Amino acid sequence: MSRRLIASGSPFEPVIGFSRAVVEGHHVLVAGTAPIMPDGGEPPPDVFGQARRVLEIIVAALGEAGAGPEHVVRTRTYLTDARDWGEAGRAHGEVFADIRPASTMIVVSGFLDPRWRVEMEADAILS
Repeated sequence: MSRRLIASGSPFEPVIGFSRAVVEGHHVLVAGTAPIMPDGGEPPPDVFGQARRVLEIIVAALGEAGAGPEHVVRTRTYLTDARDWGEAGRAHGEVFADIRPASTMIVVSGFLDPRWRVEMEADAILS
């Protein structure tokens, strides 16, 4: 298999020079994903809403790669406030409760857009 790049339309992709996801062999690597709205509008104000939007983008990228949430083996959640772990975790659980990938949560000082409170990454393996 050859390397395949997947874009999501993020305004940061061409500027920074990254892909939403990269498919290499049986591996699908989804980049740090922020709650960017399809119309460029305001992200949800709450962590749960932002995490759900992030997961929508990730699941769409996985789908374009020929994968689904069931193929995810690892996720990383980045938060600007450790107190937000429960709401981010609740959104994560809506998608991954039965799949239970290896996962971690990390607190960071901030993101490119100060309105963002959560970002996530995902790694999947295609069968």
